Amino acid sequence: MASEVNLQVEQAGERLDRWLSEQLPDLSRSRLQKLIEQGQVQVNGQVCTSKKATVQMGDRVQVEIPEAQPLELQPEAIPLDILYEDDHLLIVNKPAGLVVHPAPGHESGTLVHALLAHCQTLSGLNTLPGIGGVQRPGIVHRLDKDTSGAIAIAKTDQAHHHLQAQLKAKTARREYLAVVYGSPNAESGTIDLPIGRHPVDRKKMAIVAEAKGGRRAVTHWRVLERLGNYTLMHFQLETGRTHQIRVHSGHIGHPIVGDPVYSSQRPIGVNLPGQALHAWKLRLQHPVSNDWIEATAPPPPVFKTLLEVLKKRIALPNLKI
Repeated sequence: MASEVNLQVEQAGERLDRWLSEQLPDLSRSRLQKLIEQGQVQVNGQVCTSKKATVQMGDRVQVEIPEAQPLELQPEAIPLDILYEDDHLLIVNKPAGLVVHPAPGHESGTLVHALLAHCQTLSGLNTLPGIGGVQRPGIVHRLDKDTSGAIAIAKTDQAHHHLQAQLKAKTARREYLAVVYGSPNAESGTIDLPIGRHPVDRKKMAIVAEAKGGRRAVTHWRVLERLGNYTLMHFQLETGRTHQIRVHSGHIGHPIVGDPVYSSQRPIGVNLPGQALHAWKLRLQHPVSNDWIEATAPPPPVFKTLLEVLKKRIALPNLKI
């Protein structure tokens, strides 16, 4: 059933959508704008469909919030490694091979299907309040299919908006581990090169000038351990472009081991499911309490096996992560 909220304006002069976002922080501003456009908001008993309308002191504002509609996907009981969860968000350690969003060729068996099942109660009711009026998990940032590690998911409009704003403002921190070919000359550095769709192979990304459609991409890196002709690297993202670490690492001559798209796929003696890239740590601010949350995702067994194999080749002691 729809819920009804009755409010009264105590200070004049603000736009309707901005004023409502202050009064109803659990709903994103874009969600409120849609409710206004759909005729779900009344001012002094009259439907108002202009988000730019100015409210006046004493105005009575009524908002009808439709019940979130079920997402037209069937929940699937896929096991999840939950690193953090509350009523507003959860952080999952995604395994390599798990696609995040349903897409052509991946209509089932995705992280979204698994999250829908996870958020169901024993009674069969979905506990997701919804994003944009639909009962769905809000994927805040991307992880490629064959990249493992920590990924944040919003359960509410407010959390989704707040977490995305943190990524845009660069206050959230995303740290990755990767094994790359070769050994960089320096111990650390920053790659500041724009990334866009490859001009020939549209399935790939590439370094593309901003004037030609590329978007600024910044990756900070440092060497953790040199392993002969390979290196264990630490990456920290300042921006979040598609395939950013994979493209940047390949561009500086150190592609990620096992990358089927951006490396030469030289044999290494370990059967990897994809690129040796792992989203290791995720630090963000809670959208409601404002407390800082840091989630650490242990690297998968195959990543550790790769390190052990490389260290045995050069007789190095085991490195603990």
